[in-house]
Amino acid sequence: QVQLVESGGGLVQAGGSLRLCCAASGITFSINAMGWYRQAPGKQRELVATITSGGSTNYADSVKGRITISRDNAKNMIYLQMNSLKPEDTAVYYCNIKGSTWATRYDVWGQGTQVTVSS
Repeated sequence: QVQLVESGGGLVQAGGSLRLCCAASGITFSINAMGWYRQAPGKQRELVATITSGGSTNYADSVKGRITISRDNAKNMIYLQMNSLKPEDTAVYYCNIKGSTWATRYDVWGQGTQVTVSS
């Protein structure tokens, strides 16, 4: 069974930093992309950053220059380094993996980790 477990969330003051980690287990398919999404209260879930199997990255405009996504293939880990945090970054952050086999597509989500940025 595929599982994604996020960690590293918490309360931080504006301007501070946090590093989110996502541990993947039970992967039995080819991974096409890994990413982080977030959902603030009353808002839809939105993309924060993604990284493909080839290492290409994509960021939301609102986080460019402040947030970096990375991965450790050997450990099946995904990281999100967040610097210069703003109150508007407050949200539940979710790890996501998209993959496939010859017959099936996978879209797996973690349970989320809360990030709160105080002003």
